[in-house]
Amino acid sequence: MVTSIRRQDQLASEAGVLARAGDLFQLLRDGKARTRAELAELTGLARTTVAARIDALTSLGLVGPAGEAASSGGRPPSKFVFNATVRLVLAADVGASHAAVAVTDLNGMVLARHKEALDVADGPEAVLDWVLENGHKLLAEIGRSAADIAGIGIGLPGPVEHGTGKPVKPPIMPGWDGFDVVGYIRRDIDAEVLVDNDVNIMALGERHAHWSEYQDVLFIKLATGVGAGIISSGELQRGADGTSGDLGHVRVPGGEGVLCRCGNTGCLEALASGQALAAKLAAQGIEASSGSDVVDLAAQGNVNAIHALRQAGRDVGEVLAICVNMLNPSVIVVGGSLSRAGDQLLAGIREAVYGRSLPLATAKLRIEQSRATTDAAILGASRMVIEHVLSPAVVESAVAAALRA
Repeated sequence: MVTSIRRQDQLASEAGVLARAGDLFQLLRDGKARTRAELAELTGLARTTVAARIDALTSLGLVGPAGEAASSGGRPPSKFVFNATVRLVLAADVGASHAAVAVTDLNGMVLARHKEALDVADGPEAVLDWVLENGHKLLAEIGRSAADIAGIGIGLPGPVEHGTGKPVKPPIMPGWDGFDVVGYIRRDIDAEVLVDNDVNIMALGERHAHWSEYQDVLFIKLATGVGAGIISSGELQRGADGTSGDLGHVRVPGGEGVLCRCGNTGCLEALASGQALAAKLAAQGIEASSGSDVVDLAAQGNVNAIHALRQAGRDVGEVLAICVNMLNPSVIVVGGSLSRAGDQLLAGIREAVYGRSLPLATAKLRIEQSRATTDAAILGASRMVIEHVLSPAVVESAVAAALRA
């Protein structure tokens, strides 16, 4: 008797959670059209409860009609589906020497985009004004306005305190330290604004677009700097202060005496970043000023460039071997401008990781080149916003506000 009462209480509690419109909405985010009866069967809720929640979601525009199901007699039941175009996301990827902005729907589909060279050292006002100006142009291009924006996601090339959106002592971003990015953007567009480190959003974008079946993914960006985005048990790990994944300043064996811009010696970034490899070739009398130049030279068969990339891979692999033993990822994805080198870089990484990691940790480990490439950051900035604005709590809050209005 006591067990039966406890079970009834548990079911009532679960029904109370599922009865919220925000939770019911999560079932429809997969894009599959369902009838009220199907939703009632899935949730165990009464049809009247489901109908009330669907009406609330429909009033927000998040759910819309999707035709009718086959009738078993009488009037055919209506189907409902997630309306991903009701609101939009403005996604921005700010790099050291470039910036990109795009408008996506609530499924993360890119509807319009623009990219050009832009120096982050120009300062926050200049860069963010560029983001806003081009964001408005893209909205006009697709016939929408800022009123349609549900949220804005921005990736920056330096440490960010995610809770406030403020950069924290970014080494290549003069004038950005402590700048109120969220407040500055919201003076122009009144929407949710989320800011994060560029590698974190690249990890989100890469995983969602190409590795969603894996819960533990390590994304490595090799470009002007070196960093990692860590996804564990399906969740992005930012750490206590938002600095997790800063692999660029881990000391590498054999790097003694090599000065890093952080002031220490032997850092991975000082040995294996694009700038470090270009400087190494330039010292040998080979014309190279960036990591892209090194990759291009290797593609042309330059032996020095190939050797530099292979050694950079080994150096990166030495650090990643420690990460593999600690985090046990299923996939390591290598992105950034140096990743264009493909196996010329990955061979060195694999050599070090498989040679230095525990056999059990590498038995099923995949080390792959980025598939999202230059789209990773834009997709991740969009995904960061989407997961927030469509979360059960935020949707439920919107429903409550609509009912009060």
